[in-house]
Amino acid sequence: MTAQPGEIELQVMWSRLISVVEEQAQVLIRTAFSPIVRESGDLSAGIFDRQGRMLAQAVTGTPGHVNSMAEAVHHFIARFPLHTMREGDIYITNDPWMGTGHLNDFVLTTPCFHRGRLVGLFACTSHLMDIGGLGVGPDATDVFMEGLYIPHLKLAEEGRLNETLMAMIRANTRLPVDTEGDTYSLAACNDIGCRRLVEMMEEFGLDDLDTLADHICSRSETAVREEIARLPRGRWSYEMTIDGYDEPVTLRATTTVSNDGIHVDYAGTSPVSGRGINVPHAYTTAYTVFGLGCIVAARIPNNAGSLKPLTVSAPAGSILHAEKPAPVSVRHITGQMLPDMVFGCLRQAVPDRVPAEGTSCLWNLNLRGRTADANGNFGFSTTFVSNGGTGARPTKDGLSATAYPSGVKGTPVEIAESLVPLIWWRKELRPDSGGAGRHRGGHGQVIEIGSAIDEPFELLAALDRIDHPARGRDGGGDGARGTIRLASGQGLRGKGLQRIPPGDCLVLETPGGGGFGDPAERAAERVARDAEDGLSRP
Repeated sequence: MTAQPGEIELQVMWSRLISVVEEQAQVLIRTAFSPIVRESGDLSAGIFDRQGRMLAQAVTGTPGHVNSMAEAVHHFIARFPLHTMREGDIYITNDPWMGTGHLNDFVLTTPCFHRGRLVGLFACTSHLMDIGGLGVGPDATDVFMEGLYIPHLKLAEEGRLNETLMAMIRANTRLPVDTEGDTYSLAACNDIGCRRLVEMMEEFGLDDLDTLADHICSRSETAVREEIARLPRGRWSYEMTIDGYDEPVTLRATTTVSNDGIHVDYAGTSPVSGRGINVPHAYTTAYTVFGLGCIVAARIPNNAGSLKPLTVSAPAGSILHAEKPAPVSVRHITGQMLPDMVFGCLRQAVPDRVPAEGTSCLWNLNLRGRTADANGNFGFSTTFVSNGGTGARPTKDGLSATAYPSGVKGTPVEIAESLVPLIWWRKELRPDSGGAGRHRGGHGQVIEIGSAIDEPFELLAALDRIDHPARGRDGGGDGARGTIRLASGQGLRGKGLQRIPPGDCLVLETPGGGGFGDPAERAAERVARDAEDGLSRP
């Protein structure tokens, strides 16, 4: 531009940048092969400047992907310095420690050029249904058992696809068509982001993003620090026990609010597990700062500036700082509990902002099996997204069958049945599963699934809140525990590979969220409405 843009111009360009990355995310949704992406939105998309600072993220996406993807871009720049990048290059990895926490998430980064000059980078992530190994379950004892491991590589060089790498990807998955298609989908969404950014820069007469990037980061950081300044200074601790794999896991957090910002430390948390419920530190950071942001800075856009005052530490070798080659396939089971840990600390400082505990971790059903067509046998593998209830809020009930903190949508039954030979016989809200209170917790749901053919199918169970339910707050009741069994009556484990025989059905009752306040104080009309809606029993 011939002159420095003013405040209003910068704000308009900032909003435009957010719309660019949202279109990037929507392209990923509309072209994805995996239903967990196109139906549930398990993805992230964002733009970064030449320093690797995240400037904008798509509204569509999950916190675990977005905030850990921000770390991945720094690793790409370190591996492929800016001066070596060329137009048409695409970089890829699924390194859990330098990406989004487990092997099933591919991260692609694409440098964007304007008039022959590198001006920024687009990055995106999505969950792929199958990348080999034991599958998306906790049974592996190291990361190498969990599937194909891709270091930081070039997927394309100056527009030429790395056919050798694509052949390796296709050869290491039970779903080669879907996996290849999802990889191309990721590349396409970054490409659209680059196109829209160049159009924006032409429209506003920008030669680079430097001034805009500094504006975004400085304004966001200042806004978050102003919000932190309104909080009481102090240190608060919280502890939670979750189911674990073969023994309970203890999570401990201490949150410190100071003039420098907010720091969360997980000293005292259980050591690394021998199974795949461990969490790389980047994923721990991602969900912790998301929880902080929800309470402290909910209206401030998420970017490098707004994240800067929020810091996280966990002891190396703990379950929240698992080091390679620890198994990490279902890191979300543990990692998605961390906003509740932050809330438990902050409710001691700002009690009017913080909800009770919720189900928190997704109750994803990782299902696979074999069937047959005219050419012989082939397999299916899918993830059906389901959820429990969220915790009650200080002024409202919790949300039923809602994925928080992940934000992904439940998989529609019609979509699932069109893709795999299974029948969903039942999917309904679970009465009385939300914890009682002045404001009740959100309800879970009851799900019943059977084989549509005379063949068994497998469940790679990765479920929690079965032994240790979401706890109520300020006199509110705990949410209902989750259950898992066969329709014939046999109980099943919450974690691990298990077979569902033909003629029987898998039955799940997802957990409820904790209640808030004394149940005797619940308004009579709300009690009556719950009964009328069939959500409470006499």
